[in-house]
Amino acid sequence: MAQATPKSEKKPQHKKRKWLRYLLEIIVIIAIIVAFRTWQQRNMVSGVAPNIQGVLMDGRIINLKQYRGKPLVLHFWSTWCPFCKIEEGSLTELAKDWPMLTIAYQSGDKAAIQQHLTERHLESWTTIPDPDSRLAELYGVTGVPTTFIIDANGNIRFHEVGLTSGWGLRARLWYANQMPLPVAKEIAPINDKQPKSVSVTQ
Repeated sequence: MAQATPKSEKKPQHKKRKWLRYLLEIIVIIAIIVAFRTWQQRNMVSGVAPNIQGVLMDGRIINLKQYRGKPLVLHFWSTWCPFCKIEEGSLTELAKDWPMLTIAYQSGDKAAIQQHLTERHLESWTTIPDPDSRLAELYGVTGVPTTFIIDANGNIRFHEVGLTSGWGLRARLWYANQMPLPVAKEIAPINDKQPKSVSVTQ
């Protein structure tokens, strides 16, 4: 009886090539995402947090320096931004444990912003309207959602464009709280196009 010739093992090699192709595609996708996020953050400020003075939704005047002493979440968002809505729940929970100041970027007048906050059950948010993008420009923000973590001494420790997780923000806040940088000293602006303080009134 004739002995059967063993078949060459092609399947394992085929599977190996398939996984290598998948791995390469994943690396390329990650590289594109990182490059895009780096491009988005190219103009964002670092170092000392530029000072902000503005009028909140309830009419109170607030100054960013009032938050010295504990890490702060400074969050830029818009009523028209679908990704901002995804983060609303985690940010609301985060604000129960950490100070948070939000900036309503290009979201219309106070009435429009208040309607959005009410409809989305975000009345607990401390919010400054930024209809003309002056505050966004001060921080180099060109898209939303964008979030800054400012330590107890007024230094920007982290900034993130796009979606970010609640636990990720908590980890950054914990780190900023444990290891704050020295007390921030305001630096005079290099030119008129780079102000270090902005006051917004409505």
